[in-house]
Amino acid sequence: MPGRLPTENDFPDSIKIGIVPPPSLQPPTNVLILLHGLGDTNASFTKLGQQLNLPETACIAVQAPNPLPFDLGGFHWGDDLIFDQQTGVMDFDTGFKKSTRLILDSVIRDSLMSKCGYKAREIIIFGFAQGGMVGLQAAAEFEDQELGGVISIGGPLSLTAPPKSLQKKTKTPILVCRSSKGSAITDSAMTRLKDAFEFVEIKEWKKNGDGMPSNREEMLPIMRFFARRLRSTRGVPAGSVELT
Repeated sequence: MPGRLPTENDFPDSIKIGIVPPPSLQPPTNVLILLHGLGDTNASFTKLGQQLNLPETACIAVQAPNPLPFDLGGFHWGDDLIFDQQTGVMDFDTGFKKSTRLILDSVIRDSLMSKCGYKAREIIIFGFAQGGMVGLQAAAEFEDQELGGVISIGGPLSLTAPPKSLQKKTKTPILVCRSSKGSAITDSAMTRLKDAFEFVEIKEWKKNGDGMPSNREEMLPIMRFFARRLRSTRGVPAGSVELT
């Protein structure tokens, strides 16, 4: 049986989500989980799901569980809040144990798989910065099955994530996009990703600092990843190749 369109009632009341159904009353063959960056809310990524307009794909924009202090208005995914005493900049890699369990257990296993009937292979995660880190860690810890994939924009695998042996690389394919200057995804971070995942694709954008894709050239590898990994009940488009 194919999965059904999720509703807010399928998720715990403690999780704030935005649901975007597939375009033109198409069947929700796939689910794309959207995870925003530090200091944002799920509203912007609900809008992103509408803009992507992916065929046969329901988008679930999840809000991070922890509010920022000082009435800043946004939310974060980290286990702690740590500020650099000299610069005042917030450290975005403070561990993601709570958020990883939220995505893996509450969103994927309990809601999308158990209640809505999706297979793990039909679920893809797209995350920006901190959200990308959570998506990567969730996939790395989802050892029993292969997810449809993870796209991380400017988010490396957390240094606090449990190390994985070379014999147990995660089969979930990942696409990681980083800037050519000032990226959080350093060379050592890329080595760490290749140690943890079997299929790693890295795209470098010629820009200063990690940010969301801003033009067709930057968006093209992301759409190609979707084309390879999204499943369809209407047949595979000509020229598409699915990784197995």
